[in-house]
Amino acid sequence: MRHVLLAFALFTAAATGAVALAADVPEIALTIEQNRFQPDEIRVKAGTPFVLVITNRDPGPEEFDSKPLRIEKVIPAGKTVRLRMPALKPGVYSFVGEYHEKTAQGRIVTE
Repeated sequence: MRHVLLAFALFTAAATGAVALAADVPEIALTIEQNRFQPDEIRVKAGTPFVLVITNRDPGPEEFDSKPLRIEKVIPAGKTVRLRMPALKPGVYSFVGEYHEKTAQGRIVTE
């Protein structure tokens, strides 16, 4: 019984720590509407991981595609997707909506 209680206590401590760490990660909203990303430029602090929260308000799916970040993710119509982004080096990282590349363009600037 002691082993079960110890395991539960360790699990609870680990889970609480994970929640606390997750709360420290900034979230940045990105919206797809009328085949465009809003905002089309995101500024983040270099060396800090973040979560990109992408909401697709268009009637069809769109793909968030970033060759520099090596990310391809389809966001279904009317849905929201959360992408955990790693800590990035200073620079500019472009992304496009692969289904509407001419209008759905943006970039992440890290400083």
